[in-house]
Amino acid sequence: MYVHLLSHFIFADFAPYFYDNGPSSNNGNLALFSLSEDTPVGTQIYQLNGTDPEGQEVRYGLSFDPGSKEYFRVDPKSGNITLVETMDREKQDSVDVNISITDGRSKVVERVTIFVTDANDEKPEFQNLPAIIDVLETTESGRSIYKVEAVDRDTGSGGSVTYHLQSPHSSLFAIDINSGVLRIKSGQMLDYEKTKTHFVTIIAKDRGGNLNGKEQFMSSTATLTVNVIDAQDTPPFFIGTPYFGYVYEISVPGSEIFTVSAEDGDVGNPNPVSYSFEEGDDGVFGINKTSGCISLLVAPIHLKREIFNIKVRATEISPEAKDLDYGVTTVVIRVVDLNNNPPTFYGENGPQNMFELTMYEHPPEGEILRGLKITVNDSDKGANAKFNLRLIGPGQMLRAVPQTVLNEAQVTILVEDSAAMDYEKHHFLTYKLLAVEIDTPERFSATAHIIIHLLDTNDNAPKFSSDYYITRIPENSPGGSIVVSVTALDPDSGPWGEVKYSIYGSGADMFLIQPTSGIIYTQPWASLDAEVRSKYNFYVKAEDGEGKYSLAEVFVTVLDLNDHPPAFNDNFLEKTMVIGAPVKIEAVDDDAEIPNNVIEYAIMKAEPDNNIFDIDADTGEIKLKSYIKSMAIIQNITKKTDCSWSLVVQARDRGQPSFSTTAVVKIDITEATQLKGGPLGSFIELNRNNSLQIIGMLVGIISLVVIVTVIISTATFLRNKKSNRILPTRRVRRRPPKEDFTVQEEQQEPEVTVKNANYNNNFSTVVRHWPPPPCAPSLPPPPPTYVPGERHWTVPTVSAVVVPKPRQRPTIDRRDTVNKALVSELKMRLEQKKMASLYNT
Repeated sequence: MYVHLLSHFIFADFAPYFYDNGPSSNNGNLALFSLSEDTPVGTQIYQLNGTDPEGQEVRYGLSFDPGSKEYFRVDPKSGNITLVETMDREKQDSVDVNISITDGRSKVVERVTIFVTDANDEKPEFQNLPAIIDVLETTESGRSIYKVEAVDRDTGSGGSVTYHLQSPHSSLFAIDINSGVLRIKSGQMLDYEKTKTHFVTIIAKDRGGNLNGKEQFMSSTATLTVNVIDAQDTPPFFIGTPYFGYVYEISVPGSEIFTVSAEDGDVGNPNPVSYSFEEGDDGVFGINKTSGCISLLVAPIHLKREIFNIKVRATEISPEAKDLDYGVTTVVIRVVDLNNNPPTFYGENGPQNMFELTMYEHPPEGEILRGLKITVNDSDKGANAKFNLRLIGPGQMLRAVPQTVLNEAQVTILVEDSAAMDYEKHHFLTYKLLAVEIDTPERFSATAHIIIHLLDTNDNAPKFSSDYYITRIPENSPGGSIVVSVTALDPDSGPWGEVKYSIYGSGADMFLIQPTSGIIYTQPWASLDAEVRSKYNFYVKAEDGEGKYSLAEVFVTVLDLNDHPPAFNDNFLEKTMVIGAPVKIEAVDDDAEIPNNVIEYAIMKAEPDNNIFDIDADTGEIKLKSYIKSMAIIQNITKKTDCSWSLVVQARDRGQPSFSTTAVVKIDITEATQLKGGPLGSFIELNRNNSLQIIGMLVGIISLVVIVTVIISTATFLRNKKSNRILPTRRVRRRPPKEDFTVQEEQQEPEVTVKNANYNNNFSTVVRHWPPPPCAPSLPPPPPTYVPGERHWTVPTVSAVVVPKPRQRPTIDRRDTVNKALVSELKMRLEQKKMASLYNT
C-alpha cells in the first residue's frame, strides 16, 4: 500500500500556471492591463510570465474570438506580446484576449480583457456649421444671433470644447467661450450701407491632452455667413462728388451746365429722390427736380460773379409722396473765358518777332541789354493769359525775366555769363525767346528771334605755343646763325592781334630776334664757345599793339666740339720711381663734354729699353713690368748701372676728330732704402702713396704716449699720497717753438700758357682762358595795369649756380714728400722730449 502511494506521487503531473503580478506590472497574466490608443505598432507592450511546478519548459499562446480583429501577437518562448494593429478607443475601448500556458502535457487557458485608454487624437466637430443667417441691421448691440455647437469624442480635457473667433479685435461680433453663443459686440451696430455680408470664422478648440507622449491641443474651424437686412435709416447720398461746372463766354440761356446724381442710402429698398436748390444760385440757374440737371437761365454777360457755390438738396420721397430724409452737396460753377488769343511779342512800333542789337564783347555780368525793347501780351483772361518765358540759345550767356507772365509784361534780357560772350568765338549770337501758355489745353505759344552782333575788344594777350623753348647750337656756328623760332598768337583783330617779339635777360647779349617773325639768331659778332659758356637762358616777350604781352623762356645749349687737344702741365717731366710703386702723369683737355675731354694715355717710346714699363690708359699711372722686382733685374736688362729712363708719353682724347699731344718723362728708378730719419723715414718713403697706413701709425704712437703718461701720473700720485708729503708747486715755463712747419700751396694763375716743344703735337700752343662769372638775368618789365576779366601773367624767374672750374692739383715731387715726412717725425720727437722733462720735474 505504501509503495503504491509513493509511486503515484512520483508520477503525478501538475498543470502550469501564470503569475499574477497585478495591474502595475508589465509581466504576468495581463490582469487589469490597459493600453493607450496612440501606442505605435510594433511596440512590445507586455510579457506573459508563468511556471510549471515540475520545472518543465513552458510555452505561451494568445488567441482572439472568431471574427475579432487580432491586435496582438505573442512569442511562444519568451511570452513577449507585440502590438500589430493600430488601436482606436473611439471605435473599440477594450479587447478580449485568450492567453494560454502549456508544459507540453497540460495547458491552461485564461480569458482577459485589455482596456484601451484615450489619447487626444480627435478634433472637435461642428454640429451646425457652416451656416447662413439673416440679421436685421437695426438689431441691438449685445443681442445673441446664433449658438454654435461642436462635439469632441475624446474623454477628459481632450473632449471639452471651447469657442473662439479668428479675428476678435476687428470683428463686430463676440462669442461665449463655453456655450458658443454668438452676439453683436457691445457698442457695435450692423450697417447695411457699409457691409451687406459678414463672414465670421469660428474656432472650436479642446482643452488639450496627451498624444504620443506630448501635450496636444486639437481644433477645428468653420464659417458663419451673416447677411445684413437693410432698414430705412440712411439719407440720400450724391454720387461722383465734388461737382464742378463751367459757363463759357459763348454759352446761351438754357444751356446745360452740370447734372448731379443722388441715390437713397437704403440701397436694399431705395426710395425715389427729388432735387432742389438751397442757396447760391442767385436766380440765374435752374435745376430739374427729377434728373438733377442744372441749366443757365440768363446770358453770361449778366453774371455778376466769376464763381458760384450752389448748395443742392436731394430729398427722399416716401411711397405716400412725403418728404423724408435728405442730403446736401455743393456745386461749384466757374465762369471762364475761352482761350482764343495766343501770346504776342511787341516792339516799339507794334507786333514784332525779330530784334537785333550791336554791342561790345564781355559786357559786365548782370547788365541789362537796354537796346532791346520787347513787350509780350496775351489778351485772354485768368489762367488762359498765364504763360512762361524761356530764352533758348548758345550756352547760358543771357537770361530773360520775368519767367512767368500774367496778361502782359516788359521783357528784360540780362547778361549771365560775360566770359562766354567772346568775339573770337562768336561774331554774333542768335537766340529764340519763347512764350508758352501753362494751364491751357491748347498750349498756345509765340517765338521772337534775337540777334546780337558782338564788337571786338583787346581782351587777349599774345600766347606762346610753349611756355619755354629748348634748343641746341654747335659752338663753331658763325654769327647770324638761326637758333630757334618762337611763335605767339593773339586772337584779337586788327592791331590788337599783331605780335612783336623782343628778348632780354643776362643770356640774351649773344642773340637777337626778328621782331615780326620770332626767329632768334646769334649776334653777327658772336663766337660761341662751349668751354667758356655752354648754357644760355633768357626771356622772349610777345607784345600786341596795345601793350599786352606774355613771356616765354628760351634755353640754349652750346654743343661742344672737339677743338682742344690734351695738354700736360709741362712738356718735360721728371719722376722718381721706387721699385714696386707707380708714378703718375696727368694731362688736361679743356673741351666741355665727353668724349671730347676723355683722355687715353700711351707710351710711344722708351729709352734705353722699350719693354720695361706699362701705363694705365685711363689714369696715366706708369709702373714697371710685373716681373721686375729689383734693381739687379733692371741692370741685367740694360747692362748699365745708371737706372734713368726717358719715355715719350702720348695723351689722346676720344673726340671726333681726335687730338693728341706728347710729353717727355724722365724716370729715375731706385730701391726702397732707409732714410736718414731712421726706420720712420723709411716707412714713410715706402708708404708715401698710402696715406691711411701713415696716419694709422701716427695715431698708434700718440695713443701709446698718452697711455704711458697716464700710468706715470697715477704712480706719482699714489707715491705722494703714501708718504703724506706736500710737494711744492713748481711753475713750468714753456718756450714757444722757434720753427713754424707749414706748407703753403701755390696760387693758381687765372691764365696759363703752355708751350709744347714736341713736333708731333697737333697744336703748338694751348692758351686757357677762364670765363668771367655769369650775371643774374635782369628783371622782366613791369606787368600791365589790371583789367577785369584779363588773364594775369606771372613772370618766370631763373635760378643759376656758378660752378668754378676745378683747380689743378699741384705736382708733388718725391723730394717734397721725403721732406714732409722728416718734418713730421722731428715734431713728434720734440713733443716727446717736452713731455718727459715735465714728468721729471
